[in-house]
Amino acid sequence: MADADRFEAAADLLWRCWTEGRRIDALPDELRPASRQEGYAIQAFVERRSAMPLFGWKIAATSAAGQAHIGVDGPLAGRLLAERVVADGGQLSLSGNHMRVAEPEFAFRIGRTLPPRGTPWPVEEVVAAVADLHPAIEIPDSRYLDVATAGAAQLIADNACAHHFVLGAAAPASWRDLDLSAYPVRARAGDGPWRSGSGGNVLGDPRLALTWLVNELSGLGIPLQAGQIVTSGTCMAPLAIAPDDLVSADFGQLGSVTLRLAA
Repeated sequence: MADADRFEAAADLLWRCWTEGRRIDALPDELRPASRQEGYAIQAFVERRSAMPLFGWKIAATSAAGQAHIGVDGPLAGRLLAERVVADGGQLSLSGNHMRVAEPEFAFRIGRTLPPRGTPWPVEEVVAAVADLHPAIEIPDSRYLDVATAGAAQLIADNACAHHFVLGAAAPASWRDLDLSAYPVRARAGDGPWRSGSGGNVLGDPRLALTWLVNELSGLGIPLQAGQIVTSGTCMAPLAIAPDDLVSADFGQLGSVTLRLAA
């Protein structure tokens, strides 16, 4: 089987699992990616199943704890599909979601396309290309029964556990003057206690995570397009969620974002 046919067949299987809310142990041996690059090639075929322009990108495993939890040694990039975006304050069913966690995140809207290039993009140039910062919540999930044993290549193929995403309103422009590496965030689910997090849990600083994503895409020959959103990874340990919960993430002066889970 030619590589392109193998990648497309793997994407077809993962897409069926995604839309049907079921999970598999792993991709069959003949379809399993042998490298991160092959994982991204499968992920690109997953994106083709979307009927809408790509909404943006997510970054998984941006903390040492997150990397240990899924058995990888560095971050992973995934695609945010527009069909899976929920309005701030909107409602979402957890039907078919097996992970059942919420992740408060800093998200960036890109104002200027950042194309692939031969030298790495520095943080200063990447941040200068950002139009807005937003508070956000990701509701991830995986198509594998055990994410801890899937490995980086298969997790990338599985869209880095992308599932649903909530984008809050744009923060005041003063975010550029803040130290996001020490910026506090708190969140809760249902009647549970408020939990604390920080931008420092996101590769040390959400802006560093964004820069990692730009350079990861650059190495793959993919531009980060103007208008796309990049959500930079959870700033605290994921919150356990259940039907009928109201999930709230409070980013202080940067705003807040909420999601109601259907009963």
